[in-house]
Order: sequence, then C-alpha cells, then structure tokens
Amino acid sequence: MQFRRTFGLAAAMAAGAVALAAAPASAETTKVTLGLSGWTGFAPLTLAKEAGIFEKHGLDVSLKKIPQASRHLALASGDIQCAATTVETWIVWNANGVAAKQIFQMDKSFGADGIAVRGDVASFADLKGKTVAASAPGTSPYFLLAWMLHKNDMKMADVRVVNMEPGPAAQAFVADQNDAAMTYEPYLSTVRNAPDKGKILATTLDYPAVMDTVGCTPAFLSENPTAGKALADSYFEALEMIAADKDKAFEIMGADVKQTGEAFGNSAQHLRWQDKAANKAFFEGEFKTFSAEAADLLLEIGVIKQKPDIAGIVDTSYIQ
Repeated sequence: MQFRRTFGLAAAMAAGAVALAAAPASAETTKVTLGLSGWTGFAPLTLAKEAGIFEKHGLDVSLKKIPQASRHLALASGDIQCAATTVETWIVWNANGVAAKQIFQMDKSFGADGIAVRGDVASFADLKGKTVAASAPGTSPYFLLAWMLHKNDMKMADVRVVNMEPGPAAQAFVADQNDAAMTYEPYLSTVRNAPDKGKILATTLDYPAVMDTVGCTPAFLSENPTAGKALADSYFEALEMIAADKDKAFEIMGADVKQTGEAFGNSAQHLRWQDKAANKAFFEGEFKTFSAEAADLLLEIGVIKQKPDIAGIVDTSYIQ
C-alpha cells in the first residue's frame, strides 16, 4: 500500500517534527518508562517520542522493549510505570497481583494477528494433536489461540503448544518447524510472503479478539495526576500526525522495527488505531462485553484463579 503526498506537505511535517523536538519541556516534566513490543499497533508511541510530542506534553518518556510474558514483572518491580498490551492481559496481571489501570485504547486488530498452518490443515479440527508455536500463558498469542479453539468447540489440550515469541514463531514456521504458529504483524507478513510454506488459517478478521490499551500502575497515576492525560493526548496527537502525512510517519515508525515506510504501511493496513471518539465508544460498550467473556475463558484455561473487578482496572477520565 503506497501513500502519496506533495513534497510541500512532507517538508512542512518534517519541519513540524523538528520544531516539536526542539520545543522546551514544561517546568514539571514527568519521567515515565513504558514497556511495549515491536507490534505495529504500538508504533504511534514511537512516533510520539521521535517527533517530540511527548516532550511537548511535559513528559520524558523512555520506551522499553519487553516481551509480553514478562512485562508485568517489570511493572511490579517498578522498572516501568506504564505498559502497552492487550485488554485481556490486564485481566491476567491484575488477577495475579500486579495492580494496573488501563487509561486509553491504542488499536484494534483487523487481520494483524493470526494462526499460520501447513497446507494440509483445512480447519481447526485438523489441528488436533498438532504442534502450535505460541507465546507463554498470559500473553496475547496464547489467549488468541485459546479463543479460536474455544469458538470451534476445542480446548487447548487438543493441541501441543510450544512456547515461542511471535517473531521466532513466524521464522521457525517458514523454516519448516512446527505445524502451526500464532503470530502478529509485522511477523505475520513473514508467512504472508511465503505461501509455499503454508497459509493463514484465521486472523482477527474472523475472530476479533485483539485490542490494545495503555495502562499504568495506580501509584504512578496518583503521584503524577497530569501524566495519564498527557500520555493519552500525546497518542492522539501522534494519530493526527499520521493522518497529515502517512509517508513521513510510516518512515519514522518503520525504522524502529527495521522496516521501510512502505513495508510498515503494508503491516499497518491490518489494524485500526483508535482516536478519542473511538476510545469513548469502545470503553462504553465493547470493552465491557469482551472483558467479561475473556475473563471467563482465562479462568477456564487456568491462566487466572479468580476474576478481578473489571470496572476497577480501567480509568477513562484521561480521555475525556
């Protein structure tokens, strides 16, 4: 997917980014370290940092790449104060004693997460007894596998799960290892681009169960009462920059995961970033119904022992 813009607009946006980066931070700059992964949906956070948007909003943000399986440990230890992850993961973390509150939604997957299978697998029933590479319990790929199996009247015990992170899982699959792999963009395109190795059986277009939010520890939000809104506002401003000049924004975001702007755009077409209006609609409706169903499934597959109070793990005041 290519996006064309005039040179004048690109130059104006580049100048704007430089101006933002040069803008002085507020007198009360708040330091925050945010844990995330190389998932395409999180890229506006990288854009907000590189374009000086966080600084403009009085934040000194460090973005730290941490595997989803151990991101909660970094939160619990105080190594990070905020994180980006999937909605159901916050349920897992809170249920297992890591207190955190979601403060804004980042994205929804529209085909950016999926399961790759060999050519002889025609349905989920054909996966019975086969080996599936997926991240550890408590992660999005593991949950999405459970969700897909559940929707097809199957259980996790019906397959053999080999724990591998999304990038390695995709690489192993195209190297003829394992019968299937749970992964996401930009790694899912590794499979899309190797049709001789297999195919994509299903994605979040078929099973819409991946949506990401940013959350922080209650202590951080309490001690820094303006930081939550500053983070949300910075994210929304990054989306405005993307809308104004996709080419420039995609170059910046793609560089973080070693992709060209064009390749990043191809990955990004499989998700939707969520602006303030979309955030408000999401938390008023889908968030509640999805969280309730997700909590039931997490309990059933043994990832959590008890369900947390869903209303207590979100604070929408920062998107008002």
